[in-house]
Order: sequence, then C-alpha cells, then structure tokens
Amino acid sequence: MKTRMKKMNLMLLFTAFSAGIMAQEINVHGTVFSKTDHQPIIGASVSEKGTTNGVVSDVNGQYKIRVKKNKKLEFSYIGFVKQTIKVKSDTLLNIYLEEAKTLDEVVVIGYGTTEKKDLTGSVATVGYNNALSGKVAGIRIRGYSSFVPQYYSTTNTEEYGKFSENRFKSAKDEPLSTFSLDVDAASYSNIRRMINNGQKPEKDAVRVEEMINYFSYNYSQPTGEHPVNILTETTTCPWQTKHQLVRIGVKAKEIPSENLPVSNFVFLLDVSGSMNQANKLPLVKSSIKLLVNNLREKDRVAIVVYAGAAGVVLESTKGTDKQKIIEAIDNLQAGGSTAGGAGIQLAYKIAEKNLIKEGNNRIILCTDGDFNVGVSDEKGLENLVEEKRKSGVFLTVLGYGMGNYKDNKLQILAEKGNGNHAYIDNLQEANKVLVNEFGSTMYTVAKDVKIQVEFNPKYVNAYRLVGYESRLLNKEDFNDDTKDAGELGSGHTVTAIYEIIPVGVENTYGGVDKLKYQKESSKEKLDLNNSNELLTVKLRYKKPNENTSEKLELPVMANVSKTNASADLNFQMAVAMFGQLLRNSDFKGDATYDKVIELAKKGLDEDKYGYRREFIRLVESVSQLEK
Repeated sequence: MKTRMKKMNLMLLFTAFSAGIMAQEINVHGTVFSKTDHQPIIGASVSEKGTTNGVVSDVNGQYKIRVKKNKKLEFSYIGFVKQTIKVKSDTLLNIYLEEAKTLDEVVVIGYGTTEKKDLTGSVATVGYNNALSGKVAGIRIRGYSSFVPQYYSTTNTEEYGKFSENRFKSAKDEPLSTFSLDVDAASYSNIRRMINNGQKPEKDAVRVEEMINYFSYNYSQPTGEHPVNILTETTTCPWQTKHQLVRIGVKAKEIPSENLPVSNFVFLLDVSGSMNQANKLPLVKSSIKLLVNNLREKDRVAIVVYAGAAGVVLESTKGTDKQKIIEAIDNLQAGGSTAGGAGIQLAYKIAEKNLIKEGNNRIILCTDGDFNVGVSDEKGLENLVEEKRKSGVFLTVLGYGMGNYKDNKLQILAEKGNGNHAYIDNLQEANKVLVNEFGSTMYTVAKDVKIQVEFNPKYVNAYRLVGYESRLLNKEDFNDDTKDAGELGSGHTVTAIYEIIPVGVENTYGGVDKLKYQKESSKEKLDLNNSNELLTVKLRYKKPNENTSEKLELPVMANVSKTNASADLNFQMAVAMFGQLLRNSDFKGDATYDKVIELAKKGLDEDKYGYRREFIRLVESVSQLEK
C-alpha cells in the first residue's frame, strides 16, 4: 500500500512538474518575409494557435510575441499560405511565407448580380472580366496576393475646399492677427501621393501650414505649469530679401506612451463600395493592425463599420485580445452605398457607452470621405459632429484613396470633432501617424488652442500670415472661451510663419493711398509707444477636461533677427516656399525650386526617419515635371 501511494505521489509530482514545464512562457521574435522576393511582409498575423494571443508584423516585417513553451505559432497573411511552427525555447524565428497559387474564393457583393462561378479563374480573368468593368464594389479575394482592379473609374471627383491666400495687412490699421492653431498634416502626404503619381497637385489641395507641420522640429519642452511652450525666431525672408520672417513655434508636453491615460478607442471604418481599391480598405486594415500592435492591457477597442447602414462588428474589447481584434479586421469586406452620418452617430454612441472618466476617449474614422447616404453634406456633418463633441469624445480622421477623395469633408469633421486629420497614402505613413507619433495623434494635452499676435507699427509696416486661411478667427474670438479652436497632442510641434514688411520698406502688395478727407496722426500714435518689441505672441488653451482657458504671452524684440537661421527654420522656409510655388502664389517673390532645395539641404540637421530627404526628392520631381 505504501509503495502504491509513493508511486502515485511520484506520478502527481511528475505531472505537476510536466505541467509547469508546459506552462513556461518563452519569447519568440523575428521577421516575416515573402519567399518569392525575400521582402518583409508588413501586417502579417502571428498568433498562438487556439488562443487570442497574437500580434502583427510591423513596418519592417518584424514581430515579437510571448507564448507558452511547446505551443504552435501560426503565421498568415492574405494571399499567402499559412505556416504553423512549434516553438520550444526562446528563439529568433524568421519566416518565409509562400504565395498562394490559386484563387480559393472570390465573392462579389454590392453593385451587379454577377455569380461566383463566372469569376473563377486567373487573375487576368477576374481583373478584366466584363462583369467587373466599370464600378463594381465588394470583391473579396482569398488566397491571392496580386493586385486586382476592384473599383474602376475614369472620373476624378476629388473635392477640396477653395480659399484665397492671406494678404498683407497694415500693422497700424489692423495690429491684431488671430487664428486657431492647426495640427493637421493631411495636405502634405496627399500632395506627395499626387507628385509620386506624376501629377502636379491641385492648387486648393496645397495648404502651406499643413505642409510645414507634417515635420517635427527640435523645440524645447515646456518646463513650467503649462503643457505648451512658445518659441520664436526671426530672420530674412528668402523669397523677398527686403522682408523679414518670424517663426512662431509651439511645443506640447511629451508624455511617454506607457504613461498615457487608458484609451477607449472606437475604430469607425468605411466599408462602402467606394473603398474597394488596394489603397483603401486593404490599406485601412493594415494601418489599424499597426495601432492594435501597440495597445496596452488597460486600453479598449470597439469596431463600428458603415456602408448602406452602420453596425458594430466588435464590442469594446481589451487591448490584449489582439488576435480577436485582428480577426474582426481581417473579416471586413466592402460594398454598397455610404451612410457616413449613421456611422458617426453609432460610433459616438459606442464611445459614450464605454466612456472612461479622465481617459482618452477617441473615435478613429478611416474613409475616403465619399458620404452619399443620410447626413452627407458638409453643413449637416459639421452640425452632427459639433453636437457630439460635447460628450468628451475626440475624433481623429484618417483619409485614404484617390479619384473620389473628399478632403473638404474630412477637414471639417476633424476640425469640428476636436481632433486631427491625416492622409494615409501608404503603410509607411500609417506607421508614422499611428506608431511613431501615437501620442501626438491619439492623446490631447491642450484643446481650443488659439494664437493672437499684436504687431508694433513702430517697426512693422505690414504683415502676412503664411497659410492658416481656413483657421482665421475674429480678434474678439481670442478671449471668447465658447469659440472652438485647434487641439495639441502629446509631443506635438506646431509652427506658424509671418512675413513682415519692415517700416521704411514699401508695401508693393496692395497698400492703400493716403486718405483725402482725413488727416492721419500716425506720428502721435507712435510717440505713445516707446517699446523696442517687434510683436507680442499670445496663446490661449484649455486643459482637455476643462472649459476655461489659460493664457501665455511672449514678446519678440525688434533687434533679434538672425543672419544665419537655425536648421529647423531653414527647412520650414523651404517648405513654405515650395507650397507657394505649387499654388503659384502672388507672394512667391523670387522663389525657385533650386532655392527650395538649397534651403532644405541646410535644414537636414536631424532626419531620423528620412522625411526631410524625401521632401527634397519631391521638389526635384516637381522641378522635372515643369521642364
């Protein structure tokens, strides 16, 4: 009996020991490649088989996952054969996925009544079958990776808000300049897409302030009680050397990602027929996976989609259930009309239902902006979002695609929804916005940020704000806390540039004649002010959960102009000059593409991700297009 008991105890100990060994967790990391060309695969799914534990490969194809010892890892990507590997110890595991050779499934929904049996066969058959020519929505292809022209249209119906450039204003007659600080950067990546397609950008697609603010700059962190910091620099204007330029920079407090408040995200995804292009819904899905990869356990995500109607495809889910979230994303298909208004209403309802007090409550809308059902006009959407923002839920708008992109609608949604607007033209841009700049894109540290500049007519004859045409405010709006303005995210750098005509230099851009029936007493006015200040910058902001603003103020002296501008200012002036050339601005002066490139090269200082060098290549491309 004793011997039997001893054996049983030994068996129990062995079983427990074995279970302990089996339960050990190990770290597996590596890169997922295409076996055909050995290129890294971005957004490949890596999951522990039979569990919700999973990640996706990053912009370099790399992954890192913690799994139980002796468990199986599944590696998969649309159009490639799934691969399963058993892992036994901490290891570096590089995977080469093989492309699928046949079409396993083709499903068409939305326009037309084509039967599945008519669409099987080669890619050429699918791509150019008469049943698919013209506008066909809702093609889903499994088991094939090559591009299929899923939505074909020869008509360009992109829409941009029209605006006239800011002109020079007299410092004596209009000494105050007031505007909402703009953190959007959609214009730059959108015109980059056009240039890379061999097309000169549309004039109204070029918003100079968004081009400048696409790039990050070396501004010092706020150190006092305020979450923002103002920095200025003055130099000679490169396109009109008799003029001066004053750069106003604002830096928001940087919060490490791990210290950001808990997030309540709602992904609002457009799955209508117009999203059936390779650079639309497939890119949306890959983009969102990159963000999912960086979610923490305390974060939560819900997914709402809309086409002809809106629906919830994933209720609010823990950030650690990555595989569950990724599977919900992978199952999305496109087809039907676009009830964007209904989608927005449902997304706010879900966000409010899961609202986290003192948390980061945000809707992330991914769309081409082509709303055509329900609330679809600009004013209706504006009113809808203005009403919903009172809930404390912020709105980030990510634009995708070409041909029917509605930039004007998306800009309004972001502006009225207390959020920001970015255009995603490729997965690298998605990585920039959703990974590298996660905090600044997704977490607001200051809202309703306004700037008011007062110019001293003792030194300033006239001034012009470069850009920000859609963000101008009345002078009375600066002290009015009911007026909406821009938002600043964690670590954001935002820049505004003024071109100044000094006193003693003639204003050749529309100055007015002396009055015939009134005598001006400008000398008397100037004698009242003995200040040596060129101008004063005032900034107002509110904390994210407060409704009363706080004010900062910084004077700029008249004698601080630099002969040699900083690297950042050189680059900013290059971008501003390029934008004015693209718009064929009345104020471009002596600007040339060669001068843009020369200035930009002086501003290459720190270029961690190569964005500034890419800018130079874009300028060179446009220069060649115009020859």
